[in-house]
Amino acid sequence: MLQLGMLKQVDLRDVWENEARDFTPWLAKEANLALLGDVIGIELELEAQEQSVGSFSADLLCKDTVNDNWVVIENQLEKTNHTHLGQLLTYASGLKAVTVVWVAKKFTDEHRATLDWLNEITSEKYNFFGLEVELWRIGDSDVAPKFNIASKPNDWSKKLVSRTAQKVANETLTDTKTLQLAFWEGFSEYVANQGSFIRATKPLPQHWMNIALGKSGTKLSAIVTVYDSESNSYDAQEIRAEVVLYDQDSKNYFQGLYQQKEQIEQEVGAGLKWHNPENTRLCRIYLRKTVNLSDRAAWNEKHDWILTKLEKLHQVFSPRIKAMKFTELTHSIEE
Repeated sequence: MLQLGMLKQVDLRDVWENEARDFTPWLAKEANLALLGDVIGIELELEAQEQSVGSFSADLLCKDTVNDNWVVIENQLEKTNHTHLGQLLTYASGLKAVTVVWVAKKFTDEHRATLDWLNEITSEKYNFFGLEVELWRIGDSDVAPKFNIASKPNDWSKKLVSRTAQKVANETLTDTKTLQLAFWEGFSEYVANQGSFIRATKPLPQHWMNIALGKSGTKLSAIVTVYDSESNSYDAQEIRAEVVLYDQDSKNYFQGLYQQKEQIEQEVGAGLKWHNPENTRLCRIYLRKTVNLSDRAAWNEKHDWILTKLEKLHQVFSPRIKAMKFTELTHSIEE
């Protein structure tokens, strides 16, 4: 008969004696930030530890790699208190953070309600998360961390507000924008059903959807457009899966990748378009396919093509880009 182990909770202080000295450096490690990011649905890249804001310092400052928005993380190894709440709001304001994450051993009902209220009164642009951290082991196994969501953005109420705005917007959407919005809504549903590591972002009436690639200044982009770049006409439509490089080191990244062109294309399994215009720092490396978007019954095939290509581009490019070092990629808080 199969023997099952017993879960045993471990006190946080048994592993992390001090917040600043032990817990914050642990959380700042790439694998642990990835664990936290999976819980809140954001791919995070560390920018700084103990980032100064006036006479205070935020525990962790990160970037959302999809859109380069600031994410501030404040943590404590005890029950939430008013001091940390005040610090959190001060840091968020001073650092112009779009996403705020408060990690604690336990959330009081009052502090959970405060985060819920902040999510209710702010626009969709701003997000407040409360996470309770736990440690568990089975028998004599290694200790394993677990993050539980105590508070998160109230998607339902925000969607109600968005739907009102969207209803007005839909009245003035062109046929093309309406088509693109429907395509991305279908794509988001398809990605969710496939269980892919690719995370679709919010569907919008536009020709692109940005996807995290694992480093700020870079991203994946899915494209659906009524213009066919190969025939230079509107007689056909086009879908693309792209690697986009857009920060101050984009040209260096592009050249470093281009030097590996043969090996990269072999791993991708197809020839790529390498676009490096002289008059802009935005560079693109992509796959494309001519399609007929009017055939909605075949949209799943197009969704599958885009998802498959995004997965392959992520697998091939993400580790290469992360390994490259050029100038120190620091960013001004005022950006």
